[in-house]
Amino acid sequence: VVTLYGVFTNHYSANGPSRCLLLELLDISVSELLLHSSNQGCSMWMIQHCARDVLEALAFLHHKGYVHADLKPRNILWSAEEECFKLIDFGLSFKEGNQDVKYIQTDGYRAPEAELQNCLAQAGLQSETECTSAVDLWSLGIVLLEMFSGMKLKHTVQSQEWKTNSSAIIDRIFASEGVVNSAIPAYHLRDLVKSMLHCDQGQRASAEKALCSPFFSIPFAPHIEDLVMLPTPVLRLLNVLSDASLQCEEEYEDILEDIREECQKYGPVVSLLIPKENPGKGQVFVEYANAGDSKAAQKMLTGKIFDGKFVVATFYPLSAYKRGYLYQNLL
Repeated sequence: VVTLYGVFTNHYSANGPSRCLLLELLDISVSELLLHSSNQGCSMWMIQHCARDVLEALAFLHHKGYVHADLKPRNILWSAEEECFKLIDFGLSFKEGNQDVKYIQTDGYRAPEAELQNCLAQAGLQSETECTSAVDLWSLGIVLLEMFSGMKLKHTVQSQEWKTNSSAIIDRIFASEGVVNSAIPAYHLRDLVKSMLHCDQGQRASAEKALCSPFFSIPFAPHIEDLVMLPTPVLRLLNVLSDASLQCEEEYEDILEDIREECQKYGPVVSLLIPKENPGKGQVFVEYANAGDSKAAQKMLTGKIFDGKFVVATFYPLSAYKRGYLYQNLL
């Protein structure tokens, strides 16, 4: 969940004094990631990462008795410093059993019971069924389905076919040959999504139960596109060293020093690693004190010529780097 640092009043607003929230600075949103996926869908690693992080956030909120009530791709942002996806925008949130917001959730991510409640409220009527934390699971189910398919599903989920047999549509999406992940067994993800998209909110999986899905036990590795899109404090440089450079100790030490000197232009370097053997052979891993320095370095070093070669700079998961785990299959 996004961190709130403080609240202050802006007395110089054109419309009079206004309350302002000071929140942590986050990075790219899931909405932007979907745009970059070119309608092919996100990687299974990214979907798994996002699903786990958001479910943990929802499990915490729901345990405290709160409903987010506006979960959508724009409200899920990447935290480069903590290396996780975070929930933002609690403008429609309410305490379960004490809903003080008439209209909740965004079109396309709105649960059936919220749709009914909103329609009744518009007509000045009271709904007999209260909206619960289950509305958040519905929204997340749609988000994950969009991440897998790479398609906006607003018109799909509003169609009569969806209302008649949403399970068949989900099966069709997962069987689509146009989806980049179609070759990967995704049955666990499909079943997880289905558990969140029951029309009956009483049958929907809770966030806590969803976290027990077998989908989270599958060890996926990130694609190179993921490591370009999601900033972390660790930078990975490709196409820098040749095998000959690794074999000559003197040349290796000189290059190591040159790389350190170049990378320190963008911020303090905490550690620098160049494996001489696979996995990761010849790749350069640079750990910065913070993600801001790493982002500045990535921007400046990408495409730079080093020893006659064009440098490719991506980010790298800090947690994996700290464990000494170097992904072998990234492309």
